[in-house]
Amino acid sequence: MKINDHRIPRLREEIDRLDRGLLACLSRRADLAREIGQCKSSNGRPVFDPTREAEILEALCQENQGPLPDAALKMIMKAVIASCRAVQEKPSVSFLGPEGTFSHQAALECFGPEVAYEAEDSIKDVFDKVGSRKNCLGLVPVENSTEGGVGRTMDLLAETRLKIRGEHFLPVQQTLLAASKDTALLQRIYSHPQALAQCRDWLSRHAPGAAQIETSSTAQAAIRAAGEGEGAGAVGPRILAGLHGLEIAAENIQDLEVNLTRFLILGPQDQPPTGRDKTSLAVRARHVPGSLYHCLKPIAQAGLNLTRIESRPVRGRPWEYVFFLDIQGHRQDRVVRDCLADLFAAAEAVTVLGSYPRADHDYSIREAEYLTNAATRECGSDVEMEG
Repeated sequence: MKINDHRIPRLREEIDRLDRGLLACLSRRADLAREIGQCKSSNGRPVFDPTREAEILEALCQENQGPLPDAALKMIMKAVIASCRAVQEKPSVSFLGPEGTFSHQAALECFGPEVAYEAEDSIKDVFDKVGSRKNCLGLVPVENSTEGGVGRTMDLLAETRLKIRGEHFLPVQQTLLAASKDTALLQRIYSHPQALAQCRDWLSRHAPGAAQIETSSTAQAAIRAAGEGEGAGAVGPRILAGLHGLEIAAENIQDLEVNLTRFLILGPQDQPPTGRDKTSLAVRARHVPGSLYHCLKPIAQAGLNLTRIESRPVRGRPWEYVFFLDIQGHRQDRVVRDCLADLFAAAEAVTVLGSYPRADHDYSIREAEYLTNAATRECGSDVEMEG
């Protein structure tokens, strides 16, 4: 409904009054968060608590009656939570750098801007940094919905003493970056191997003559393309264009519309139960007939949902494999605890990689749609724009 012009000043006064009330509430919330941080510090408890944060978001969405959609509400509250967490203490967060990568974007979504971020040269460097420093968290990619598992992360998970503390799904929208928007000029296209694989069909149709060259990250690809000038391009997030002076030659070039990357949050210990949890395992089966069946049987008998299974070679032991499993439930739940006891008996070795709050990948898709179409959604009406 179109608002008459004479009503706008009164409506703006009401918005100003509400904004002052929001400021008072946010200030009080930050004060309470600071007190909680002091209590955590005295008891040696970590500031970052994804269990509590997941409970807050879930409860608010259940009470939400609009007009803001849940995706918008979650984005707002995640920013509030991150800012209040920062007044407690500023943990350092290591991610696969440099800045501008999808890993950097995922870290910002998880922890907000008020964090000491440290860009690492490799996934192993992230593991090493978290393992060697106090109050340091890590964020690493573990799988993509199009191209599957990230082998390096999985190998290191099987060896580390770190635990998975949470997960995050990032909708990945790939962009072709270059000195010129004319794709016919491209002779070389740089990117991380996962990014190139996600755009394989598009690149073969629109830049068939360009050599595809792998780099350690999408940000490194943009740096190389910018340095080489005309004839070189890169595939990665659109933020890299502004960071490195490149043109956006094409957007959303991933072959599948729904393209999610799952990231894991690493720390010294995992999380307490929430009722909506996931447990990740690394399992080595015995070298006997039916060994994998006997490892999976306790999960089926317990009625637990197996949400992921993937194998990786055991490094240094040819033709031996470790199976990575994700099951719904927390290791402290009775049914999961009993299942793990049977699994330990059936397998040669089992490592519990962590139990943590289960993220909603469907929400990640809805959030991406909301951001893309924000201008046409109901919450972008004349009332809000006038505010």
